[in-house]
Amino acid sequence: MNTVFSSLIATLVTIPLLGYLAVFIISKQITKKHKRSVHIALDVSTLLFILAVHYLIIVIWDKSYLWMIVLSLLITAVTFIIMHWRIKQEINLRALFKGFWRFNFLLYFTAYIVLMLIGLVQRVTSVVFIP
Repeated sequence: MNTVFSSLIATLVTIPLLGYLAVFIISKQITKKHKRSVHIALDVSTLLFILAVHYLIIVIWDKSYLWMIVLSLLITAVTFIIMHWRIKQEINLRALFKGFWRFNFLLYFTAYIVLMLIGLVQRVTSVVFIP
């Protein structure tokens, strides 16, 4: 049972789009609402994309930059708090966190795609040697 669970988690972290799709399908069956299901899937898969970016960085450069990921999350949070406070003059934590989390989805989804391309190019160029 442990190996099945760890294999499932490893697959979802390796291929977070599969996790997004699984959460979307399950939430669509439960809620029967497309837009709500997309939002739930985005919120859940954000964590998967953050972890996938971390592990892709380790695979590509053989070094962990988890501290940079945590630092970028903190800087993004502080930026969102300051912007929200300047615009609204008060802080609505639920709206603030929702915006912060969805922005991180966009950021880490883009980073995931870029790192996948970098990894593919790096692996192909290491295998194909042109004299």
